[in-house]
This record gives sequence, C-alpha cells and structure tokens, in this order.
Amino acid sequence: MKTALVTGGGSGIGAAIADRLRSDGYHVATIDLNPSDTDFSYAADVTDRAQVDAALAEVHAALGPVTILVNAAGRDSFRRFTDISFDDWKKIVDINLHGVFHTIQAVLPDMIEAGWGRIVNISSSSTHSGAPYMSAYVAAKSGVNGLTKSLALEYGPAGITVNAVPPGLIDTPMLRKAEARGNLGSVEEAVNRTPVGRIGRPEDIAAACAFFISEDAGYITGQILGVNGGRNT
Repeated sequence: MKTALVTGGGSGIGAAIADRLRSDGYHVATIDLNPSDTDFSYAADVTDRAQVDAALAEVHAALGPVTILVNAAGRDSFRRFTDISFDDWKKIVDINLHGVFHTIQAVLPDMIEAGWGRIVNISSSSTHSGAPYMSAYVAAKSGVNGLTKSLALEYGPAGITVNAVPPGLIDTPMLRKAEARGNLGSVEEAVNRTPVGRIGRPEDIAAACAFFISEDAGYITGQILGVNGGRNT
C-alpha cells in the first residue's frame, strides 16, 4: 500500500484531501501547525526544513517511504502593496512557496528510489486573474505553478508526475475568516458570478487530487488543473 503525505492536513482543503486518500486505500500522514486528531498526524511548520525532516522521519518509522505528496499548506494575505513590509512579504512566500520547496526536496529521494511518485501542489485561481491586495500571495502561488511545470520536466524520466490544482472559491475556514474580516466581498455575490452556480467544496479539490494520484493520470504531468466552477478558465 502506498503512503501519502498531505501538508496542511489539519483542516479545510488539506483535511478533505487526506480523507479522500484514506477512502481510496492509501496510508495517509498529515503535517500541520495544528494537526488533526487522526492517526499519523504530526505537528510541523513547513517553512522550517528541520521540522519537515523530523516529521518525515516519524512518517517513515510508522508507514514507510512516501511516494505521494500533496502540498496543501498555505496562508492568505490582504494588504495594499505599498503597505507590505519585506518581513510580511517573506512570511507569505515562506509558507506558500518555500514550504513546497522543503517538502518536495524531503520526499523526492523516496520517490526516486521507488521509480514512481505523485506530487500535487495546491496553488490558487488568483494566479490566472491576479487579485488586488493579495500581491504576496498571488506571487507565491504563481511560483508554485512554475515550480510544478519545471519539476514535471526534471523528474518525469524518474517516473514521477508533478501537477497543480488552483482552487477557485472554496468554502473553507480560511475563506470565511477572510470574509468576516471584510477582505472579500460577499461570497454569495461571487457564487452568483460562478457559472455552475455554487460555491466549491473542499471535496471538489480532493477529487482532482485523487485523479492526479491515480494510475489513470500516469500520462499527465506538468498540468495546472483549475477547479473553480468556471470562473477562471
């Protein structure tokens, strides 16, 4: 049985992905700043390579090599560009881009040795359209898309596929907190502008990840699959 590691697996999209992969029959471990109470959930900050390596060592001891990685850890930011300090900018890039760097570098040796691997990175639909007051977040998530395409070319010959899923409007605690802070307009109005006529669910993103991880997607790599109800195509 293959082992999957999901970052940001304590809540929201990451938790839904972990649940889906468990139901699909994989061993699943998660890491999060605030881990869930499920088995094989570990506390780790993806911006700290030492913490990532320590968590991965625990996963190895419990479940063996990791050949599936889903990077779902992330944090948003809403601030006028001229008001962003470099420290604030770096925090957002550290979480959303450098964290992906750390986890991929950490698990690649397992995948290379196995001659098989699946990496799915969660980016953002804002990378298609841009978003005011979210320049740090959009820049970092755009970097994730670029990293995805480059690694797909680099590690395809090793039997490893690398793809990204940029979610649209998904009903998560992070979205509702942003709405409550007044950082977003009405979610209901945004839903009305969505062709499919509903807000996305974390399970929608989990389904896309499950496909990329499946053997059916073995000939698909370097792709950015928007799951957004048709708002960004």
